[in-house]
Amino acid sequence: MLKLYGFSVSNYYNMVKLALLEKGLPFEEVPFYGAQTPDVLAISPRGKVPVLKTEQGFINETSVILEYIEQTQSGKALLPSDPFERAQVLALCREIELYIELPGRACYTEAFFGISVPEAIKEKTKAELLLGFASLGRHGKFSPYVAGDSLSLADLYFLYSVSLACQVGRKVFDIDLLADMPAAKGLMERLEQNPNVQRIAADREAEMPAFLAMIAAKK
Repeated sequence: MLKLYGFSVSNYYNMVKLALLEKGLPFEEVPFYGAQTPDVLAISPRGKVPVLKTEQGFINETSVILEYIEQTQSGKALLPSDPFERAQVLALCREIELYIELPGRACYTEAFFGISVPEAIKEKTKAELLLGFASLGRHGKFSPYVAGDSLSLADLYFLYSVSLACQVGRKVFDIDLLADMPAAKGLMERLEQNPNVQRIAADREAEMPAFLAMIAAKK
């Protein structure tokens, strides 16, 4: 059986978890936090989550894990079989990660933990987020899903990365980053009603107090 290492507050962990649930695959969750200790680094070379344990060994990096699951496991397809359409989905995943997730992450401490971020970093983040969302608006189809008429890996990135960036937009910059993208906003609302998404959200909320306590202990 596949084993998913990580914790329920991690958006990247939840991407992989949703893929497994949507495909109807049996898997075991193993509590695991990123660190630079020898035991963690033996499983995850960079000390990050998530990690997937297979019969052959461990696989790290979310994008690689998701493609591995798609290539080796049965269940609902989350990538198109057509090479061009497949490339479009993977490009959307990468664009969301590089141009929305990573810029937004620079302001997570202020948005979610009340720790101020220098103005220069905030200015850079805001500019990059506006460019990232403009790119998503041009490339995403939202008809009704990000890449077309069926749920794909792009929707997992959209749900678990764009949602966090939108919170940064509201909390740090007082802007609605999806204001000009009603179809995208509607998709976010529909995805949040998915039973598997709701299960993941419940697990996240249940683990949040312990996670916040751990963060506070490190200050």
